[in-house]
Amino acid sequence: MMGLNKSANPLAASQLTPSFLPSLGRGKGPSGPKGLKLEHRIGVQAPPEVLWDLIADLGTWPEWNPIYSQASGVLSIGAPLELTLALPDLPPRFIEPVVVDWVPHEQLLWRTSVASGLGAAIRFIEIDQVADNACIFSNGELFQGLLGPAAARRVQRPLKKGFAAMGEALKVRAEAAWRAQS
Repeated sequence: MMGLNKSANPLAASQLTPSFLPSLGRGKGPSGPKGLKLEHRIGVQAPPEVLWDLIADLGTWPEWNPIYSQASGVLSIGAPLELTLALPDLPPRFIEPVVVDWVPHEQLLWRTSVASGLGAAIRFIEIDQVADNACIFSNGELFQGLLGPAAARRVQRPLKKGFAAMGEALKVRAEAAWRAQS
């Protein structure tokens, strides 16, 4: 995803990076989507299958995922999800994003409208395998459209906290699941 130097220790760094970027995800060049991107990345000592099993089981998200207190739906392109988003320092709110892409063991993307339809948010959850039993887990959101980036700036701090909390929670849960299997 991000051109990791696999000879370095990619699991040593956890980062939270807001930036204006020309692309999101795999294979997009300079003509890719533009907007405000908020992302949290963290190393996880478990294979991608273990992380994916947790991500794909939406019904168990409330057990481990601090920013989605309710989650249901089917991972299928074009399918709606029903989520209650509970970001730090904000009241919970119900959202119905639509799945725009998913690849088992690699990524889940969904889209919501923001700013009364004058912007869009693409939520991404990605797993990049860096060794047999190690991954980089990325989760964040790309805000696009006329008012998408401006809408994101208003909630940037809670989003950053939430993405970091979700990454940390998935790391703890996945590593415990992997230890139990090993």
